[in-house]
Amino acid sequence: MKLNFTLLIIFCLLLFSIDANSQNIASTLTGGEYKFNANKTPCLTDVQREEVLLKIKSNIAVLKSQKRLAYDGAQQRATHPLFSWPVKKKEGTPYHEVWAISNYVDQNPEFPNKVLDYNCGSKTYDNTAGYNHMGVDIYTWPFTWKMMDYDEAVIVAAAPGQIIDIGRNQFDRSCSFNNNVWNAVYIQHADGSVALYGHMKKNSPTTKSIGDMVERGEYLGIVGSSGNSTGPHLHFEVYSSINPDVFIDPFAGKCNDMNTDSWWENQKPYVNTNINALLTHSAPPILPTCPDQEITNEKNIFAPGEEVYVAVYLRDQMKGTKINLEVLRPNGSVYNNWDFDLAKDYSSSYWYWIIEVPSVQGEWTWRATYQGQVLDHKFTVKTLGIEDEDFQTASIYPNPFNDVVNIQSKSPVKKVSVVDILGKTVMAKANAAASINEINLESLSKGLYFLTLEGNDNQKKIIKMIKE
Repeated sequence: MKLNFTLLIIFCLLLFSIDANSQNIASTLTGGEYKFNANKTPCLTDVQREEVLLKIKSNIAVLKSQKRLAYDGAQQRATHPLFSWPVKKKEGTPYHEVWAISNYVDQNPEFPNKVLDYNCGSKTYDNTAGYNHMGVDIYTWPFTWKMMDYDEAVIVAAAPGQIIDIGRNQFDRSCSFNNNVWNAVYIQHADGSVALYGHMKKNSPTTKSIGDMVERGEYLGIVGSSGNSTGPHLHFEVYSSINPDVFIDPFAGKCNDMNTDSWWENQKPYVNTNINALLTHSAPPILPTCPDQEITNEKNIFAPGEEVYVAVYLRDQMKGTKINLEVLRPNGSVYNNWDFDLAKDYSSSYWYWIIEVPSVQGEWTWRATYQGQVLDHKFTVKTLGIEDEDFQTASIYPNPFNDVVNIQSKSPVKKVSVVDILGKTVMAKANAAASINEINLESLSKGLYFLTLEGNDNQKKIIKMIKE
């Protein structure tokens, strides 16, 4: 009887342990595929493309007549450029990566629904009118409209060259086929080849002029949705010759009949799996109707016992793989650990779960491991006081502003910084002794900026502001 009683106690303890552990398992999985340009909208109509190429040729002729054409006759002397990647995230962007690829060049001239990309796959499109996709479409992920509004996905020159044409002031919140004109920058390289960077955000293209030179990696604009577009993305299109017009696919692959070698310095893998973002939210993100900005509900400070939405945003999700997910306590011990099986191939996807954080206060870790990549996101659990709530109501005036910006906050503001659209910090100020109530920005040029307010205990708020 004594042995049986002991076994009963052990069994009960095991049941209690299993039950206690089960309370920590994240629940309520939601998510799925994010599909960019589901309706296969052409980026350029044939008429628009013809107009673009005619304008490039015209501008080259003008530069040549002015003896300002940098690469006159260079076609016979230079080899083609090797491109670096033309999209990068702005400094301070809260995501690990900001892009994914929806479509490559369609190598099959037949139509409709007869598509072939450089890798012998079908990651491209055509339509019944005879359009075959030309170029590579690089879209922003996650929260594509928020990234555009906050200038978080930057277009940079993939190779050095000379600006041949620029378009700046066209409408940039297109959601469908519309025959709109895009904002774009066209650059000619030393071998005479030309790269088209299209769909830029309105007024974001470089302030340089036609005929000016650019270096590799130099700022060209912000990923937007001008022209024929269903959302913010960069359409990157390349010609090895502009007179005569010789279109090329810069990706090397066994089904690329246009050229045999890659035009990329380091060609991206066809399947390029990545954790683009690992985030915590107060509620599920809301993806409204195009072109409204997403309501992301991002949050990094929670009260004990509060529900936390832990989320992962993937690029090139692979069927048959799994992602390992963990929530770690402040001391590094495991609070949650589970695997999630991925059943389909998606160019981008999102998944989130709900956990209830207990009363252990401190800095927690939300961790994801996928295909050898490990990414951490930190969030804080603490008792929220009135000061924390007050800080989130902080505001500035006037906005738009001219010189001085006033800060209104019930909670002390200890540090402020201002970042321009290139991600460069142009002003920073700190005062440990007193709250900062105003800042003088008369030295700044007109344009869009982001003001970050910081208070006590990791309090932070970012405000978009415009100088007129």
